[in-house]
Amino acid sequence: MRSFNTQIPLEGIYDDVVSAFEADKPMFLQMLDDYIDFEALIPYEFNMAFYRNFGRPREYYLESFIRLLVLQKILGVHTDSLMLHILSLSIELRKFCGFVKVPDAPMVTRFRQGFVGYLKTMFDRLVDITEPICREINNKKADYLIYDTTGIEANVAENNPKFLTAILNNCKKIAKNNPDINPFALAYSKMPDAADANPFVKQQYANGHFCYAYKAGILTNGLGIVRDIALFDDSFRSGHPEIDLQKTDNPELDKEIGDSSSLRPVLEDFFKVHPGFSYNTFIGDSAFDSYDNFKMLRDEFYFDRVAVPLNKRNTAASHSEYNENGIPVCPIDETPFVYIGPAGGKNRSERYKWICHKLYLIPGTTSRNCSCLTPCTDAAGGRYAYTSPNKDFRLCTGIARGTEHWDNLYRHRVTIERTINLLAGKNEPVR
Repeated sequence: MRSFNTQIPLEGIYDDVVSAFEADKPMFLQMLDDYIDFEALIPYEFNMAFYRNFGRPREYYLESFIRLLVLQKILGVHTDSLMLHILSLSIELRKFCGFVKVPDAPMVTRFRQGFVGYLKTMFDRLVDITEPICREINNKKADYLIYDTTGIEANVAENNPKFLTAILNNCKKIAKNNPDINPFALAYSKMPDAADANPFVKQQYANGHFCYAYKAGILTNGLGIVRDIALFDDSFRSGHPEIDLQKTDNPELDKEIGDSSSLRPVLEDFFKVHPGFSYNTFIGDSAFDSYDNFKMLRDEFYFDRVAVPLNKRNTAASHSEYNENGIPVCPIDETPFVYIGPAGGKNRSERYKWICHKLYLIPGTTSRNCSCLTPCTDAAGGRYAYTSPNKDFRLCTGIARGTEHWDNLYRHRVTIERTINLLAGKNEPVR
């Protein structure tokens, strides 16, 4: 990375980059040239492998292909052929990439396929470089690690709406003669597990619809900056044989099982590549709600806070004295208790204090009385309750559920949805 102007704070540069990206693409490209040394980002092994493969004379340079991929993502161009056509029409963009002669589409495809491992290594190095920058921009948000899975849809025949319609229509004809058959469940069972053109493009039920996509796990920080992309390909599966990837007859359940079972291997791989990284807070959706996951996040990956909503379908782990948010409730009418705050004390473990909603402060004192007509306790001060992470980390995850603080923290999960929206566009099929 080239040195930043010491007169401008990193947060100001970050805001300028975001503004330029949204409103002024030429200025954004100029900022890329001013602030990023692409050559310094390329690992030595990548350089050696590239030039050993292409030999001499050197008509193309590795940095040019890297700039091309970055530019293609910035412009949102989904196919290599269209991107190369745009380059051939724009001398400014060719100059940015460093191309004297625009390569053809098969050459770009061979570059992607032949150097995919080195591209991953380069991405990991970029994550190492940008981590302290993110901390300086906003250390609080950079200390959040947010995880979700997605499907990067591919341009394959199975994604054509007519493909699913044809299968569904045939199943409806079969169901006419047999009312016990659910045509939609039958259609789901008849859909192929993978695209015919590419076995790595798997069938998924994502974002409320069926599609064929590269299944992947995404890690970002609270700023929405990508920290890791883990494709669930054959290499990932062979490295983690413990993952249960069996298909059921319930598409929503298949997605949930995939999310939860992928959490441990994705985090293991991420921290193995970046052993010096640590995060205080983990944020994920309710698909990760299980005792094993909460215990793992605290004891193995050392998160102090976990913002994961309780899954209402997880009835086997319910508690009659708590509601669906893990908040203590009144034993008579199940009204949630009121959160008071941390309850400390010398030589005491961390815990949080809750009181009955019918308790009130006696004027001029710190004592409380209960206004309940049918009190559930004989204590003059009414009923209190405590939750402790050491006792049950799933119900007390280092931050009290149902509070404004917890809600504000969990809202940061939307940042990964925005990032996924940028990443999960359709891509040109691998030839």
